[in-house]
Amino acid sequence: MLDALADEFTALRGQLIAVAYRLTSTRADAEDAVQEAWLRLSALDDDKRAEINDLAAWLTTVVGRICLDRLRSAAVRRESYFGQWLPEPIVTPLSTPPRDDPLDAVVREDDVRMAALIVLDQLSPEQRVAFVLHDAFDVPFAEIADILGCTPATARQYASRGRKHVADADPPPRASLEEQQQVLQRLTDALLAGDVATVTELLHPDVVLIGDANGKARTAVQVMAGRDKIVRFLFGLARRYDPEALARSVPMLANGDLASFLPPDPGHGSYRPLDAHLQMIALRDGKICAIYDQANPDKLRTAGLPVDAPQ
Repeated sequence: MLDALADEFTALRGQLIAVAYRLTSTRADAEDAVQEAWLRLSALDDDKRAEINDLAAWLTTVVGRICLDRLRSAAVRRESYFGQWLPEPIVTPLSTPPRDDPLDAVVREDDVRMAALIVLDQLSPEQRVAFVLHDAFDVPFAEIADILGCTPATARQYASRGRKHVADADPPPRASLEEQQQVLQRLTDALLAGDVATVTELLHPDVVLIGDANGKARTAVQVMAGRDKIVRFLFGLARRYDPEALARSVPMLANGDLASFLPPDPGHGSYRPLDAHLQMIALRDGKICAIYDQANPDKLRTAGLPVDAPQ
Protein backbone atom coordinates (compact mmCIF):
# COMPACT_ATOMS: atom_id res chain seq x y z
CA MET A 1 0.00 0.00 0.00
CA LEU A 2 2.75 2.47 0.97
CA ASP A 3 4.77 1.54 -2.13
CA ALA A 4 1.85 2.45 -4.38
CA LEU A 5 1.39 5.73 -2.51
CA ALA A 6 5.10 6.50 -2.91
CA ASP A 7 4.79 5.96 -6.67
CA GLU A 8 1.85 8.39 -6.83
CA PHE A 9 3.79 10.93 -4.78
CA THR A 10 6.86 10.61 -7.02
CA ALA A 11 4.72 11.30 -10.07
CA LEU A 12 3.49 14.52 -8.44
CA ARG A 13 6.84 15.63 -7.02
CA GLY A 14 7.72 17.88 -9.96
CA GLN A 15 4.48 19.83 -9.63
CA LEU A 16 4.95 20.14 -5.87
CA ILE A 17 8.52 21.42 -6.28
CA ALA A 18 7.20 23.98 -8.76
CA VAL A 19 4.66 25.18 -6.20
CA ALA A 20 7.14 25.30 -3.32
CA TYR A 21 9.92 27.11 -5.19
CA ARG A 22 7.57 29.80 -6.47
CA LEU A 23 6.33 30.29 -2.92
CA THR A 24 9.71 30.40 -1.16
CA SER A 25 12.35 31.40 -3.77
CA THR A 26 14.59 29.01 -1.87
CA ARG A 27 15.66 25.66 -3.24
CA ALA A 28 16.33 24.13 0.17
CA ASP A 29 12.98 25.29 1.57
CA ALA A 30 11.16 24.01 -1.51
CA GLU A 31 12.70 20.56 -1.26
CA ASP A 32 12.15 20.44 2.51
CA ALA A 33 8.49 21.44 2.11
CA VAL A 34 7.89 18.65 -0.41
CA GLN A 35 9.64 16.12 1.80
CA GLU A 36 7.58 17.25 4.79
CA ALA A 37 4.41 16.81 2.71
CA TRP A 38 5.42 13.20 2.02
CA LEU A 39 6.05 12.57 5.70
CA ARG A 40 2.61 13.91 6.60
CA LEU A 41 0.98 11.82 3.89
CA SER A 42 2.78 8.60 4.81
CA ALA A 43 1.93 9.11 8.51
CA LEU A 44 -1.83 9.00 7.83
CA ASP A 45 -3.66 5.83 8.68
CA ASP A 46 -5.63 3.97 6.01
CA ASP A 47 -8.94 5.61 6.92
CA LYS A 48 -7.49 9.13 6.64
CA ARG A 49 -5.87 8.34 3.29
CA ALA A 50 -9.16 6.96 2.00
CA GLU A 51 -10.74 10.36 2.68
CA ILE A 52 -8.40 12.04 0.18
CA ASN A 53 -10.39 12.41 -3.05
CA ASP A 54 -7.72 14.29 -5.03
CA LEU A 55 -4.16 13.53 -3.96
CA ALA A 56 -2.60 16.31 -6.06
CA ALA A 57 -4.92 18.92 -4.56
CA TRP A 58 -4.38 17.59 -1.03
CA LEU A 59 -0.59 17.67 -1.40
CA THR A 60 -0.64 21.14 -2.98
CA THR A 61 -2.62 22.41 -0.01
CA VAL A 62 -0.21 20.80 2.44
CA VAL A 63 2.82 22.23 0.61
CA GLY A 64 1.15 25.64 0.54
CA ARG A 65 0.58 25.56 4.29
CA ILE A 66 4.18 24.49 4.99
CA CYS A 67 5.53 27.21 2.71
CA LEU A 68 3.33 29.83 4.38
CA ASP A 69 4.95 28.97 7.71
CA ARG A 70 8.40 29.17 6.12
CA LEU A 71 7.61 32.54 4.52
CA ARG A 72 6.51 33.95 7.85
CA SER A 73 9.65 32.73 9.63
CA ALA A 74 11.81 33.91 6.71
CA ALA A 75 10.41 37.43 7.09
CA VAL A 76 11.70 37.43 10.66
CA ARG A 77 15.09 35.97 9.68
CA ARG A 78 15.62 38.56 6.96
CA GLU A 79 15.37 41.36 9.51
CA SER A 80 18.88 40.36 10.62
CA TYR A 81 20.17 39.61 7.10
CA PHE A 82 23.07 41.88 6.16
CA GLY A 83 22.45 43.79 2.95
CA GLN A 84 20.10 42.72 0.18
CA TRP A 85 18.47 39.31 -0.24
CA LEU A 86 18.18 37.58 -3.60
CA PRO A 87 16.37 34.29 -4.31
CA GLU A 88 18.46 31.13 -4.26
CA PRO A 89 19.29 30.49 -7.90
CA ILE A 90 18.69 27.18 -9.61
CA VAL A 91 21.77 26.64 -11.76
CA THR A 92 21.69 24.36 -14.80
CA PRO A 93 24.26 23.73 -17.55
CA LEU A 94 24.15 25.94 -20.62
CA SER A 95 24.80 23.41 -23.37
CA THR A 96 23.95 19.96 -22.06
CA PRO A 97 20.53 18.24 -22.19
CA PRO A 98 18.22 18.86 -19.20
CA ARG A 99 18.82 16.57 -16.24
CA ASP A 100 16.20 14.32 -14.74
CA ASP A 101 15.49 16.82 -11.99
CA PRO A 102 12.09 18.46 -11.33
CA LEU A 103 13.81 21.78 -10.71
CA ASP A 104 15.22 21.77 -14.25
CA ALA A 105 11.67 21.80 -15.57
CA VAL A 106 10.61 24.51 -13.12
CA VAL A 107 13.21 27.04 -14.29
CA ARG A 108 12.02 26.87 -17.87
CA GLU A 109 8.86 28.67 -16.81
CA ASP A 110 8.80 32.43 -17.28
CA ASP A 111 7.47 33.24 -13.82
CA VAL A 112 10.53 31.84 -12.02
CA ARG A 113 13.05 34.09 -13.75
CA MET A 114 15.04 36.08 -11.21
CA ALA A 115 13.31 39.39 -11.98
CA ALA A 116 9.87 37.86 -11.35
CA LEU A 117 10.87 36.15 -8.10
CA ILE A 118 12.32 39.38 -6.73
CA VAL A 119 8.90 40.99 -7.18
CA LEU A 120 7.19 38.04 -5.47
CA ASP A 121 9.57 38.46 -2.53
CA GLN A 122 8.08 41.93 -1.97
CA LEU A 123 4.62 40.50 -1.26
CA SER A 124 3.38 39.59 2.18
CA PRO A 125 3.34 35.82 2.85
CA GLU A 126 -0.47 35.80 2.56
CA GLN A 127 -0.49 37.74 -0.70
CA ARG A 128 2.18 35.51 -2.20
CA VAL A 129 0.47 32.26 -1.27
CA ALA A 130 -2.92 33.44 -2.53
CA PHE A 131 -1.58 34.93 -5.77
CA VAL A 132 0.76 32.07 -6.71
CA LEU A 133 -1.59 29.24 -5.82
CA HIS A 134 -4.57 30.78 -7.61
CA ASP A 135 -2.97 32.40 -10.66
CA ALA A 136 -0.23 29.85 -11.36
CA PHE A 137 -1.89 26.63 -10.18
CA ASP A 138 -5.66 27.32 -10.29
CA VAL A 139 -6.19 26.43 -6.63
CA PRO A 140 -9.73 27.51 -5.63
CA PHE A 141 -10.03 30.35 -3.16
CA ALA A 142 -11.91 28.11 -0.73
CA GLU A 143 -8.81 25.90 -0.42
CA ILE A 144 -6.48 28.91 -0.25
CA ALA A 145 -8.64 30.34 2.54
CA ASP A 146 -8.21 27.09 4.45
CA ILE A 147 -4.41 27.42 4.13
CA LEU A 148 -4.43 31.07 5.22
CA GLY A 149 -7.02 30.66 7.95
CA CYS A 150 -9.31 33.32 6.51
CA THR A 151 -12.50 33.61 4.47
CA PRO A 152 -12.54 32.97 0.71
CA ALA A 153 -13.33 36.66 0.16
CA THR A 154 -10.23 37.65 2.11
CA ALA A 155 -8.12 35.11 0.20
CA ARG A 156 -9.41 36.61 -3.05
CA GLN A 157 -8.41 40.06 -1.80
CA TYR A 158 -4.90 38.87 -0.94
CA ALA A 159 -4.50 37.47 -4.46
CA SER A 160 -5.83 40.68 -6.01
CA ARG A 161 -3.33 42.78 -4.10
CA GLY A 162 -0.49 40.47 -5.06
CA ARG A 163 -1.55 40.57 -8.71
CA LYS A 164 -1.69 44.38 -8.68
CA HIS A 165 1.75 44.67 -7.10
CA VAL A 166 3.27 42.37 -9.73
CA ALA A 167 1.58 44.33 -12.53
CA ASP A 168 2.72 47.67 -11.11
CA ALA A 169 6.30 46.41 -10.62
CA ASP A 170 6.39 45.31 -14.27
CA PRO A 171 9.43 43.01 -14.01
CA PRO A 172 11.42 42.89 -17.27
CA PRO A 173 10.34 40.06 -19.57
CA ARG A 174 12.66 37.16 -20.37
CA ALA A 175 14.84 38.00 -23.35
CA SER A 176 15.95 35.32 -25.78
CA LEU A 177 19.07 33.42 -24.81
CA GLU A 178 20.78 34.58 -27.99
CA GLU A 179 20.18 38.24 -27.13
CA GLN A 180 21.39 37.70 -23.57
CA GLN A 181 24.58 36.04 -24.84
CA GLN A 182 25.33 38.89 -27.23
CA VAL A 183 24.80 41.60 -24.63
CA LEU A 184 26.73 39.83 -21.86
CA GLN A 185 29.66 39.09 -24.17
CA ARG A 186 29.83 42.72 -25.26
CA LEU A 187 29.70 43.86 -21.64
CA THR A 188 32.50 41.49 -20.59
CA ASP A 189 34.71 42.47 -23.51
CA ALA A 190 34.14 46.18 -22.91
CA LEU A 191 34.93 45.93 -19.20
CA LEU A 192 38.17 44.04 -19.82
CA ALA A 193 39.15 46.54 -22.54
CA GLY A 194 38.34 49.58 -20.41
CA ASP A 195 35.75 50.71 -22.97
CA VAL A 196 33.59 53.07 -20.90
CA ALA A 197 31.48 54.21 -23.86
CA THR A 198 30.35 50.70 -24.77
CA VAL A 199 29.55 49.74 -21.18
CA THR A 200 27.50 52.93 -20.83
CA GLU A 201 25.68 52.19 -24.08
CA LEU A 202 24.78 48.67 -22.92
CA LEU A 203 23.19 49.84 -19.65
CA HIS A 204 19.61 51.07 -19.41
CA PRO A 205 19.35 54.60 -17.94
CA ASP A 206 17.38 53.17 -14.99
CA VAL A 207 19.62 50.14 -14.43
CA VAL A 208 19.90 48.72 -10.92
CA LEU A 209 22.50 46.45 -9.37
CA ILE A 210 21.50 44.19 -6.47
CA GLY A 211 24.13 42.24 -4.56
CA ASP A 212 23.58 39.46 -2.02
CA ALA A 213 26.35 38.30 0.30
CA ASN A 214 24.98 38.52 3.86
CA GLY A 215 28.32 40.01 4.88
CA LYS A 216 30.21 36.87 3.82
CA ALA A 217 31.67 38.19 0.55
CA ARG A 218 32.28 41.46 -1.24
CA THR A 219 29.38 42.98 -3.16
CA ALA A 220 27.21 46.08 -3.07
CA VAL A 221 25.43 46.29 0.29
CA GLN A 222 22.69 48.67 -0.87
CA VAL A 223 20.73 48.59 -4.12
CA MET A 224 22.69 50.66 -6.63
CA ALA A 225 20.67 52.62 -9.19
CA GLY A 226 21.58 54.73 -12.20
CA ARG A 227 23.78 54.13 -15.23
CA ASP A 228 26.65 56.51 -14.36
CA LYS A 229 26.96 55.21 -10.81
CA ILE A 230 27.03 51.58 -11.94
CA VAL A 231 29.55 52.29 -14.72
CA ARG A 232 31.91 53.77 -12.14
CA PHE A 233 31.30 50.83 -9.80
CA LEU A 234 32.00 48.20 -12.48
CA PHE A 235 35.24 49.82 -13.63
CA GLY A 236 36.33 50.28 -10.03
CA LEU A 237 35.96 46.52 -9.59
CA ALA A 238 37.81 45.82 -12.83
CA ARG A 239 40.84 47.74 -11.51
CA ARG A 240 40.92 45.88 -8.18
CA TYR A 241 40.89 42.31 -9.47
CA ASP A 242 43.17 40.33 -11.73
CA PRO A 243 41.89 40.65 -15.34
CA GLU A 244 42.76 37.00 -15.93
CA ALA A 245 40.56 35.98 -13.00
CA LEU A 246 37.68 38.07 -14.38
CA ALA A 247 38.19 36.52 -17.82
CA ARG A 248 37.74 33.01 -16.39
CA SER A 249 33.98 33.47 -16.07
CA VAL A 250 31.91 30.41 -16.92
CA PRO A 251 28.57 30.81 -18.73
CA MET A 252 25.65 28.83 -17.34
CA LEU A 253 21.92 29.16 -16.77
CA ALA A 254 20.41 30.51 -13.56
CA ASN A 255 16.63 30.21 -13.34
CA GLY A 256 16.58 29.64 -17.07
CA ASP A 257 18.47 32.83 -17.98
CA LEU A 258 22.08 33.35 -18.92
CA ALA A 259 24.44 33.81 -15.98
CA SER A 260 28.17 34.24 -15.58
CA PHE A 261 29.97 32.42 -12.78
CA LEU A 262 33.21 33.99 -11.57
CA PRO A 263 35.24 31.33 -9.74
CA PRO A 264 37.07 32.42 -6.59
CA ASP A 265 40.65 33.59 -7.01
CA PRO A 266 43.30 34.12 -4.28
CA GLY A 267 44.63 37.31 -5.88
CA HIS A 268 48.28 38.29 -6.15
CA GLY A 269 50.42 41.40 -6.01
CA SER A 270 48.19 44.47 -5.97
CA TYR A 271 45.12 42.46 -7.01
CA ARG A 272 42.62 41.60 -4.29
CA PRO A 273 41.31 38.09 -3.64
CA LEU A 274 38.13 37.50 -5.62
CA ASP A 275 35.10 35.89 -4.00
CA ALA A 276 32.92 33.57 -6.04
CA HIS A 277 30.09 35.41 -7.81
CA LEU A 278 27.14 34.33 -9.90
CA GLN A 279 26.07 37.32 -11.97
CA MET A 280 22.77 37.49 -13.81
CA ILE A 281 21.25 40.22 -15.98
CA ALA A 282 17.80 41.28 -17.09
CA LEU A 283 17.20 43.13 -20.34
CA ARG A 284 14.66 45.74 -21.33
CA ASP A 285 14.60 47.11 -24.87
CA GLY A 286 17.92 45.43 -25.57
CA LYS A 287 19.74 47.09 -22.69
CA ILE A 288 20.73 45.78 -19.26
CA CYS A 289 18.15 47.05 -16.78
CA ALA A 290 19.20 44.89 -13.82
CA ILE A 291 22.34 43.13 -12.63
CA TYR A 292 21.93 40.51 -9.91
CA ASP A 293 25.17 39.63 -8.13
CA GLN A 294 24.80 36.51 -6.01
CA ALA A 295 27.88 36.26 -3.80
CA ASN A 296 26.48 34.62 -0.68
CA PRO A 297 28.65 31.47 -0.40
CA ASP A 298 25.84 29.55 1.31
CA LYS A 299 23.51 30.08 -1.65
CA LEU A 300 26.26 29.35 -4.17
CA ARG A 301 27.02 26.06 -2.42
CA THR A 302 23.33 25.13 -2.50
CA ALA A 303 23.45 25.79 -6.25
CA GLY A 304 26.39 23.36 -6.52
CA LEU A 305 29.05 25.99 -7.27
CA PRO A 306 32.60 26.08 -5.83
CA VAL A 307 33.23 28.94 -3.41
CA ASP A 308 36.72 28.21 -2.03
CA ALA A 309 39.69 29.74 -3.87
CA PRO A 310 42.56 27.42 -4.82
CA GLN A 311 45.56 27.69 -2.56
